[in-house]
Parts: sequence; structure tokens; C-alpha cells
Amino acid sequence: MKRIAVFTSGGDAPGMNAAIRAVVRTAVYHGIEVYGIMRGYSGMIKGEFVKLDSASVANTIQKGGTILKSARSQKFMTKEGRQQAFDQLVNHGIDGLVAIGGNGTFTGAMLFEQEFGIPTVGAPGTIDNDLYGTDYTIGYDTAVNTALEAIDKIRDTADSHDRCFFVEVMGRDSGYIAIPCAIGGGAEIVMIPETQMSTEAVIDNLKTSWQRSKTSFLVVVAEGEEEGNAHHVAQRVKAAIPELDTRVTIIGHIQRGGAPSAADRMLASQIGIAAVEGLLNGMRNVMAGIVDRKLVYTPFTDTIHKKKLINQSFMRMVEILSV
Repeated sequence: MKRIAVFTSGGDAPGMNAAIRAVVRTAVYHGIEVYGIMRGYSGMIKGEFVKLDSASVANTIQKGGTILKSARSQKFMTKEGRQQAFDQLVNHGIDGLVAIGGNGTFTGAMLFEQEFGIPTVGAPGTIDNDLYGTDYTIGYDTAVNTALEAIDKIRDTADSHDRCFFVEVMGRDSGYIAIPCAIGGGAEIVMIPETQMSTEAVIDNLKTSWQRSKTSFLVVVAEGEEEGNAHHVAQRVKAAIPELDTRVTIIGHIQRGGAPSAADRMLASQIGIAAVEGLLNGMRNVMAGIVDRKLVYTPFTDTIHKKKLINQSFMRMVEILSV
């Protein structure tokens, strides 16, 4: 393998630049040429390739976002689009790919390899931490700390005004951000997609606490909660407990931005190195990850289709600590 390319795809995550840096410098270390593909699969189709070297990624490890940018590509979902992407890789002499992204990114990479034989190793870059095959994903730690910092401030005003705040954090299919935010932020209740916490149960819980003369509350809601978003839950609670002064805060996309934490910089660097060396060792259609502090390579089929389960002891912690 003489020349590889790296790209980022899907939602951006803090630490993606640290991963790109690690990929580039590992390739240089092993005497391999490396190109960056701008705007993910869309740029691959259009031929937006940029040659990279060690200097290209200097002073990037601390930056949020992705210097290679990211975009979603409907065209890559078609056979014609993938053929155009393959032609561009051939034109640039690319022997292998490092894909930094999440489930959708790896689904495209797996199909692409099956059709055209371009080996790909994935690096898990998503704040949701919902990928099977790694304990933590790049960007997760930073996103949790960003959300928790906001929740600490919300708790102050909730306490000052005897209010009940419903705080929505990211997590379309996963409660991995919501759980540590609830525990670390001292929330009374957490609602996540993986559990069956009904709005009625939330109402009963808040009524019981209200009767015990508790006057301020914090409910953390993952955006993918089946009972609805924070606004819907808050409206139903207000209707059931009119005397409760309710407010809703959606933390939103600030969770994706900002300088990556030390943990994310370390994880991204470790996985970036592992992705390149995986390619050199003949790996293909796998994601590099860390499980129990050990480097592992998980087939894309498992990463895509297997469910990463929430540790139920965390839910018990919320229950115990909210008394």
C-alpha cells in the first residue's frame, strides 16, 4: 500500500481533527503518501482530493470541527455515484481509505468495498457514543462535558426560582449523553430511548417530590426519547401539575463544537494510528476501537447492526441519587 486517503463524514465531532492528524502522521511515519478528501463521499465523487503532509495538520489537534469538512451525499447512495467515486480513487492512485464517522459512514464504506474492493478501516467519530465495538467514540467525552457545563448553569436558575427544567441533550438513538449528564448534573429524572420511562411515570415522580416540599427539579431528556422531545414532555407535565413552574432548554448543536477534551485527543490519536496500521496489516471493512482499554477491530457488519447497550446500573444510580 503506497497511497491512502482519509475523509470525515456525517455529523462533526470534537476530536476529528486529532484523528486526521494521527492518520496523516502515521502514514508519513510509514513512508506512505496520504490525501485528504474534502466533504466526505460528496467530495470523493467530485474529486476534491488534497495532498497532506505533517505540516498540513500542524496546530490542528486542539481544534473542533473537521478541517476536511463533512457533507451528506445522496448521490453516493446510488450505484452511479459510487462508480464515480471509485473512478476518482483510481485516478488518484488510492490504495486504501480511512473513514472517520458513524453508522451511515461505515454502511457506505462497506457497500463500496463489496462493489469495488477498496479496503477501508473506520474510526468512530460521533458524539452519540452509539457504535458497537468501542467503549467510547471520538467526540463523546467533549460533548458530555459541554452539555454538563450548561446543565450546571441551568441548575442554578432552577434552584433560584423554584422551577422544573426539562433539558434536552443530543442522542437520536442513544442515551449515552443523557445518562452522565443526569448523574453529573444531579438530575431527578432521565428519559432515554433505551428505557420505557413514560411521561406518566415522570408526573408521578415529580408529584411525589413536590409533596415532599421539593421545589426545583431537573429532567434530562435525550432527543430520541420515544415519549417525545423535551417540549412535548414538559407540556404534558404542566397540564398534570399546573402549579409546577416549568421551563425547557434545548442545548443543541453546541454539543458538537469546541476544542476536544484531553480524553478525546488521546482516543482520536490512538484510533487514527490504529486505522492506518490496520490498513497496512491487510484489514478491511473494520472499525478500530477501544474495548476494556485494548485496541480491537470490529467488522462493519457488527458495528452497523449490533446494538450497544446502556449499562442499567447507571439508571439505578439516577434513581438512588435523586432521592
